[in-house]
Amino acid sequence: MSPAARLRQRFFSWALRGRAPEAAPIVLNQRRVFVLPTRFGFAFAALLLVMLIAAVNYELSLGYALVFLLAGLGIMAIFHSFRNLARLRISPGRAAPTFAGETARFGLILTNPDNREKYAIRLRLPGRNPVEVDVPAKSCSEVQLELPAQDRGWLALPPMTLQTTYPLGLIRAWAYAAPMMRCLVYPAPSKDALPLPALPFDDAGDAGLNAGMEDFSALRAHQITDPLGHVAWKAAARLEQGPLLTKLFAGAMARSLWLDWDDLPGEFAVEARLSVLARWICEVHEAGILWGLRLPGTTLSPDKGAAHFHASLKVLALYG
Repeated sequence: MSPAARLRQRFFSWALRGRAPEAAPIVLNQRRVFVLPTRFGFAFAALLLVMLIAAVNYELSLGYALVFLLAGLGIMAIFHSFRNLARLRISPGRAAPTFAGETARFGLILTNPDNREKYAIRLRLPGRNPVEVDVPAKSCSEVQLELPAQDRGWLALPPMTLQTTYPLGLIRAWAYAAPMMRCLVYPAPSKDALPLPALPFDDAGDAGLNAGMEDFSALRAHQITDPLGHVAWKAAARLEQGPLLTKLFAGAMARSLWLDWDDLPGEFAVEARLSVLARWICEVHEAGILWGLRLPGTTLSPDKGAAHFHASLKVLALYG
């Protein structure tokens, strides 16, 4: 690490007034808010200096008055910029799981305990464009920060900068925060995954499929793993250009599909296997099929639904 980077890291650690990541809620007290002039602020100060020299040189009473009036305006801008950021509270919101290669979204809740609205608060993550938000008085606002999700596993929210140049753009007030927040990144589903394993038949063969099928339940879109005996051929004949439909029966014997790590070719690397399994999980979830998952050291019993879908993908995301 270069000396400049070490110095920057030391200043950041000192500015946090604690260790990162920080437990919620994070309060930006007076010791955590810093102020400096912006480029316009420095230009404004230089202009005031030129005006003061001109007023002294030509003994202009109105020139003195104008310089002192504008200087007072600049001093008040320091106070208002500082107050616009101080006492702001930061709490983690929701960070929905995402797939590798997509964008992770971290929700943050900004709470304003003051009687005055806080305007134009900008939140910036390293290397990302800032997000601006206003926080009403005695209320809160939610903001979404986006970060590329490149690798599977847990993605922690990096330290961020909060800043404001309200009201005149002459003064920049800023603070650092490092909320304790992370997002789960699932493996990216393979774009050219192998076909799904065949859905097993009952031991009784085709006759077993007919057991308990007197209670017709509904129709759904046909999946490649559905047996041809379940296709609603009459409906397909009526809908010449429509998709094939599969008949569901309330009394049909439940059949489950196992997605097994060992069923994949031996030449597949770990990440390739996880990517294929992620694709299979997405497909069987959309099809409404009962499925189980087998990985080395982990087995999830057959089930279906959103909870089972996310539990299976979480196992893949944290594998190894």
